[in-house]
Amino acid sequence: QVQLVESGGGLVQPGGSLTLSCAASGPILDYHVIGWFRQAPGKKREGVSCINVNNGVTYYEDSVKDRFTISRDTAKNTVYLQMSNLKHEDTAVYYCAATVYTGNYFYPYRADLFDQWGQGTQVTVSS
Repeated sequence: QVQLVESGGGLVQPGGSLTLSCAASGPILDYHVIGWFRQAPGKKREGVSCINVNNGVTYYEDSVKDRFTISRDTAKNTVYLQMSNLKHEDTAVYYCAATVYTGNYFYPYRADLFDQWGQGTQVTVSS
């Protein structure tokens, strides 16, 4: 099974930007969708954004639409999450995850479909 390793987290001021990377130990094309999820202290995990690694179709949760951009590089087996105009409420541990399931799903809302998860990277938005 592929291992997923997140990187790129850190401390950023409100309004700032960060780019997270999710590097897979094997071909991401073995999967159907790779996504980013996050969990803030005391809150439930929530989906942020996902991408169909084969055709590039993207999915965004409403609160990050127009601020975050997900992309993939199949040659590098890496999925990226570019985050801009960051807000305090974006503070969380960000996880990437992969699934082989296909279907008419809004993948950010279906964490239950994802069976490969990384260890997470902390993003803190604070002045």
